[in-house]
Amino acid sequence: MHKFTLEILFQIIGIGSASGLIHKDNQLFVIGDNSGYLYEYQITNNELKRHPLSENLSENIPKKDKPDFEAITEFDGKFYVFGSGSTEKRNKMVTLDAKSKEIIATTDLSDLYLVMQTFAELPQDDLNIEGAVYNGSEWFFFNRGNGAKGKNIIFTVQGKNLTEEFNIISTEFELPKIKGIRASFTDAVLVNKKIYFLATAENTKSTYNDGEVMGSLIGRIDLEKMKIDFTQKITDTLKLEGLTLFQETDKEIVFLLCEDNDTSELKTGIHKLVLKKK
Repeated sequence: MHKFTLEILFQIIGIGSASGLIHKDNQLFVIGDNSGYLYEYQITNNELKRHPLSENLSENIPKKDKPDFEAITEFDGKFYVFGSGSTEKRNKMVTLDAKSKEIIATTDLSDLYLVMQTFAELPQDDLNIEGAVYNGSEWFFFNRGNGAKGKNIIFTVQGKNLTEEFNIISTEFELPKIKGIRASFTDAVLVNKKIYFLATAENTKSTYNDGEVMGSLIGRIDLEKMKIDFTQKITDTLKLEGLTLFQETDKEIVFLLCEDNDTSELKTGIHKLVLKKK
């Protein structure tokens, strides 16, 4: 059991259904799964800016039409934002300049997602990418196992790029249950060659429809062994979908987390998780 504290740090008005975030230079960069924007939030003065991710610039895109941006990661001055792949309209990767926040490229990942689905023997509706990590040579994509087969998978992708000449390794994980419901990946972040991840238990067997939230946990994966070091339940009520490093000392590691409220309300809670190191 890891000692921890979880508290609401602040709320951001203007963002709904937050699904991923990055902390950088005292700013938060947030995506929402029903929005066509990358949000830039200044922590010191509460200023909120919006940067387009797609042509559909609504902040409450209808479920059947939304690009479902669920994962964001940063490497070498670029932000990478990913659609979940759970429908044909959700297969885009948007690359942005982290300084200007301007779009560099929009890439169709349909082929990559199809190979993932086939390789892992997932039914068509079971692919649901909710987290992505890049270390400069390998991509790690986290499939949320909230579909019919319940497969929590990390897809390790190696190669020249994500559209051609790539290799895929698939590693399946069995996560703990919360109130009898198996938890499933919702985000991940790389910290010192370890991956910390969030997982939520939601009473549904669908990557499309939401269900009753049973709670969320944090865990850590050893990248060399591809094994889970630990998991720790952190809430019985919140659907936590975004994870970013905030601070680290010799004794503790601090993350900021965002909450997906699964409503059309444009308000999102940012939580601070302090995890004691053993």
